[in-house]
Formats: sequence, structure tokens, C-alpha cells
Amino acid sequence: MANTPSSPVRVRFCPSPTGNPHVGLVRTALFNWAYARHTGGTMVFRIEDTDAARDSEESYNQLLDSLRWLGLDWDEGPEVGGPHAPYRQSQRMDLYQDVAAKLLAAGRAYHCYCSTEELDARRDAARAAGRPSGYDGHCRDLTDEQKAAYVAEGRPAIVRFRMPDEPITFTDLVRGEITYLPENVPDYGIVRANGAPLYTLVNPVDDALMEITHVLRGEDLLSSTPRQIALYKALIDLGVATFVPEFGHLPYVMGEGNKKLSKRDPESSLNLYRERGFLREGLLNYLSLLGWSFSADEDIFTIDQMVAKFDIADVNANPARFDLKKAESINADHIRLLDPKAFADACKPWLRAPHANWAPEDFDESAWEAIAPHAQTRLTVLSDITANVDFLFLPEPVEDEASWTKAMKGDPVALLTTARGKLEAADWSSPEFLKDAVLKAGEEHGLKLGKAQAPVRVAVTGRTVGLPLFESLEILGKDKTLTRIDAALAKLAR
Repeated sequence: MANTPSSPVRVRFCPSPTGNPHVGLVRTALFNWAYARHTGGTMVFRIEDTDAARDSEESYNQLLDSLRWLGLDWDEGPEVGGPHAPYRQSQRMDLYQDVAAKLLAAGRAYHCYCSTEELDARRDAARAAGRPSGYDGHCRDLTDEQKAAYVAEGRPAIVRFRMPDEPITFTDLVRGEITYLPENVPDYGIVRANGAPLYTLVNPVDDALMEITHVLRGEDLLSSTPRQIALYKALIDLGVATFVPEFGHLPYVMGEGNKKLSKRDPESSLNLYRERGFLREGLLNYLSLLGWSFSADEDIFTIDQMVAKFDIADVNANPARFDLKKAESINADHIRLLDPKAFADACKPWLRAPHANWAPEDFDESAWEAIAPHAQTRLTVLSDITANVDFLFLPEPVEDEASWTKAMKGDPVALLTTARGKLEAADWSSPEFLKDAVLKAGEEHGLKLGKAQAPVRVAVTGRTVGLPLFESLEILGKDKTLTRIDAALAKLAR
């Protein structure tokens, strides 16, 4: 195998613009990007959009927007340009047709006239006989007369690449040395009968022309590697390529039930995490742990720290399980790490329509600035902020009968009446004074603080859980707090 240049590193991320971006795809982009940045190499972003039936411009734009949001920038590709433009396969068809013609002329590829029915019949016969069921080479060595006869019949022909009759061995950067025997890697199609090039041709041709040195991709593409290596060697002979890249196959991301996480799994959608208010830093931190680790005892780190340590040789070959709870926990840690002003600004989209259920004019900036530090220590995702602070900006607390029923046990009228009196008489200059007022109200009724504050919390905020209660009361203010307790007492009296 021709040697890959040791420097500079050139990696690529080459998704198809179909559907919404998913977390497995993002993990692949992240590892390529981190390796490029770690080595001072080049990140190439290429769009594989040759499937007109499945590709869409909407998905293409979503891909670009998602990478920008994540901060995974690229050095060559759409909207950036570069020496190997264009970077959309749909704009490179002439290149593929030229390479296919060269492969045919050199005898490294040939026309195959087998019909689908004939191929199926021969595969069934091979299985019945216990032989490999791949393509059997029927058209590999046709005479000119046989070819002419098929053409005269009007048979369509695909182009197949001629695989070498010898084992193919390569060292995977993640999995070590792997060998494929020739009987398990038959000749394969590279151009459809209608002349459209297949992924099996365009992907390695683009990698060769763009001088990609390291192909870091999902484990599901491992079986195609020996075919691509053989094609690379042919391209080197034809002067199209100068080396065979190194390959590293990233572990599967598993979902529920030991199954590979697929696009159909709800938790696989990148948009879900963006809409819930995951920080890019938190999400990337978690995704980097799907097959790689920062250290044995440290899960929380910045993107810059990851780049400084990331090496593809440290990626684990074992499948990685996607754990939503773990992802949320890591995101919560990153929320805590934000500068207070950065946190307050990051929450702003969830404090406006369509997320907020209060009128824009009822939003109080000073109240938000006062409550934000307390919210920062409690949130898992940014979208949680809306329900946590709505009591500040709504004219009345949210109606939540389940919370009401849970909190208003025993003799809530007596407790709330006592608490109201003590809060009215309290010094409102500190949450500690308000806490002391409710504590003393509870003591008069034989209740500890936790039980005593529950009816007050629901009366004022509408919920049984939320931000620190006494800080919340101080920010809401004495008049609104007492008015809401009065409304709760009136409701209890009905």
C-alpha cells in the first residue's frame, strides 16, 4: 500500500443532505474536526448529493446551519471554497465520468450485462451450495463477440470494478490490522446502467482528488474499505491518486435494546437537543465521549481541551451507548460553568415567544437579572428556564392541580394564614428573613420547614418544585406575594 503523507493531515466530513442531522453524524463530524484541529491539519466539508430522489436543499441548509451552531468550522467546502472546488458531488459529474472511462480503458473495470433476475438466481444457487453469494464474475472476461451479442439484445450494462485476486490487508487506526479474503470482496458496481456514478466510485475519487489523508467514518462502512483500497491502487496506477489514505472506523452509537441508534430514533435528532436548549459545549462534550475519553476520572472539559488531547488512536472500537441522562448531566455542568452574563444571554430565546407564555411588556429585565444566578445552579437545559421563572412575569401563577393537591394537605388554610401574617410583618431586605418567617409559621403548626414552605411555594409560583423559594419571594416582592397567598386562601375557602 502506498504510504500516506505524514503531514499535513487532511480529513473530510461528507454527509448526504437527507433528513435532519443526527447525533451519530455529528459525532463523526466532531472527531474529524477535532483531529484536524489537533494536528494543525485541514477539515474538508463535502456534500454527497448525487441521490436526487432523497437529497434536498432544505437538508443541505440544515447541515450548514447545524455545523455553524456547533462551531465545527471547515477550511474547505461550501461557502468557503478551496483548491478542490466544487464541494458538492452533483457539480462534479464530469470528473467521475472521466475516471470511469479511464478505469474501463485500463481494464480495471468492465461492463456487466447481467440482469437482476440472473443475479438473484445465481446468488440463490450459491447460497444453496454453501458458497459466497456475491457477484460471481460472470461478465468479467467476456469476449468481444459475447459483448456484441449482449449489446445487440439491447441489454443495459453497469460498470463493475475488477477486484484483485489476492487478500487485502490494512491497519485500521481504531481496530488494528484487518484482512479481507478475495472471495469475500467480489467485483462491485461503480456506474449505473443509466451512466450515473455510484457512491462506491465518487466517494474514493473525491477523497483522492482532494488529497484526503485520513478517512475517519462510521463502523458501518468498514466492509467497503477493501474495495476502496483496491480502487485507490488503481487510481494511483492511472495517475489520479498519489497515495492510499489511512482509515479509522468509529464505533457504533447504540440506542435502546442494543440496537444501532438510527435516524428514526427520537433521541438521535440534533434538532431535539438544540430546541431543548443544550449548550453546544455540553452536547459536544457528551458526544466526544461516545468512543473516546478525556481521562479516566474526568468527563467535563471544554472544546479547546478536547482538541488539545484528541488523537484518533485513542478511540475505542467498542460500541458506545447513547445515554440521555448522562448527556443532560454533562450539559447541566456546562451551564454552571458559564459566565453569569453569558448564561443570562443564553436563556433569552426561551424568555420570548413562542416559548414564553407571558406578554412581552410583562417581562421585567431587572427581575430576570436578579433571578438568573439562582436559575443557573438548577437548570439541566436552557428551555427549563421558562417554567422556572414564569411566576415572575405572569399576572397569576400557573394553574397546576396536581401540584396544588400535593401541597395543600393537612390544614393548609391555617398554615397559609399564619405564614401570610409573618411574611407581612417580616423584613423583606433579605431572603433569610423570609425563610425565618415561614420557618416560624411551620413551628406553630408542628411542621418542619420543608412541609411548611410547600403550600407557600404552590400559592406563589404554582409549582411544587422550582428555584430557591425565599430568593424568589424577595424578587417577586411583598405585595405580589401576599396577593397570591390571599388568592390561594380564597380558593381553599370555596
